[in-house]
Amino acid sequence: MPATPQQSTPQQSTPQQSTPQHWDTAYAQGDTTRGWYQSAATVSLDLLRESGVGPGASILDIGAGASVFVDDLLAAGFSDVTVLDQSPIGLQIAQERLADRADDVTWIVDDLRQWTPPRQFDVWHDRAVAHFLLDQDDRDCYRSSLMSATHAGSLVIIGVFGPQGPTMCAGLPVRRHTIDDVNALLGPAFTITSTTTIDHVRPDGDTQQYLWSTAIRHTD
Repeated sequence: MPATPQQSTPQQSTPQQSTPQHWDTAYAQGDTTRGWYQSAATVSLDLLRESGVGPGASILDIGAGASVFVDDLLAAGFSDVTVLDQSPIGLQIAQERLADRADDVTWIVDDLRQWTPPRQFDVWHDRAVAHFLLDQDDRDCYRSSLMSATHAGSLVIIGVFGPQGPTMCAGLPVRRHTIDDVNALLGPAFTITSTTTIDHVRPDGDTQQYLWSTAIRHTD
């Protein structure tokens, strides 16, 4: 049976906000048909390998939902994997897909903006959380969680909508990013080590421009 996620008290839903209720509804419509779907987390895995990260590293995947990144990590031999999302439905889809392998993953249901990390990780992975954070307060909360969940030498892999990316996603407004925006989000404790823009092909054949970056935390 899939592992039981650690769960927090759901937040109240408000219009045009990233909430558990919004994402539960989105995932209930069918994960593999949504714009974010990818059959393999190829870019994330390539950036992980190019950064020299081995299977002994601890990985935190934030805003993961039903992402197949966790499948690919387990297949690559990673054994210390934590997945966080505010949508129980999204995580349930991933757990059911993994079946017995779900027991090898730590699952956390929580809002990153209010989450207190219980430990530090070698890798922070974010594919598409940051571009939903429009308010500076939310971006400050993101950085606070990032600082608490990492240590000097930790790697950050972050994918956000690029300068030519969409302005809406899953019915919510999003923020396009330049490399300066990513740098400002991460803060002075991190040094960006690589950037690239890649067009993600949606299930409907349309494309979305992603700006991918890696960064190293160089100070405590």
